[in-house]
Amino acid sequence: GLFLYPSLLPPAIQLHLLDTLLHRDLSNPEHMTNVHFHHHLPYPTNKDQSSFFSPSASILSFTPKDPALHKPLTTQQFLNKKLRWLTLGGQYDWTNKIYPNAEPPPFPPDIKTLIEEIFPMKAEAAIVNLYSPGDTLSLHRDVSEECNRPLVSISLGCDGLFLVGLDGDDEGGESRMAVIRLRSGDAVLMSGESRYAWHGVPKVVEGTCPTWMENWPAFEGVEGKEGVDDDFAKWKGWMKGKRVNLNVRQMFDRGDPAA
Repeated sequence: GLFLYPSLLPPAIQLHLLDTLLHRDLSNPEHMTNVHFHHHLPYPTNKDQSSFFSPSASILSFTPKDPALHKPLTTQQFLNKKLRWLTLGGQYDWTNKIYPNAEPPPFPPDIKTLIEEIFPMKAEAAIVNLYSPGDTLSLHRDVSEECNRPLVSISLGCDGLFLVGLDGDDEGGESRMAVIRLRSGDAVLMSGESRYAWHGVPKVVEGTCPTWMENWPAFEGVEGKEGVDDDFAKWKGWMKGKRVNLNVRQMFDRGDPAA
């Protein structure tokens, strides 16, 4: 079945999840992004500021693999528009539509614990989608995993319209489609018949990011950060125009996820 968990994650956990995904995990060279296809990523080298949002990363240049086809990117261009997804754990091969046989990088243990404490699955692979208003995700089905364990999707930032549906029950039967408005902190679990359902994101709703999140990664307005030196002040308002989806799945059927 398809299960919706409204406001599953409280604000503090949502902000911590953004910190984890977009500061720590994005700056880890083991994790792939869509930008890797056409550019070399110059990862931050300052361990005290190991984030693409840090001041030391502002001078980085993302050089194209083929200068005849693509131009260099600045850090601001990379974060504001070009970055569309980041993979964690199992690194999906988007060309061949499979997971490689090579040992994947370890799935982040703190995110793994969060997911497995709540949902009946092993967190082995994830894709973090980033959207701006006007961006969409076309209808698709997740069928590459050798497993029928549920898929979990967690929403952060702006609201998104989630379109999901099943094919007709018989030849010529009409598809059954539903549109669900997902807000920051909501989670969706796709299991059973809905595990292989068609789904997509036809619209990101502009101006709907919670006020307590819209200045991330800047500290302004964040409880407990009063008076702290803010290395990310120049990015104030970045999340106001963003939607982040953490989509987690189990790649292989290895029995009881709690085992």
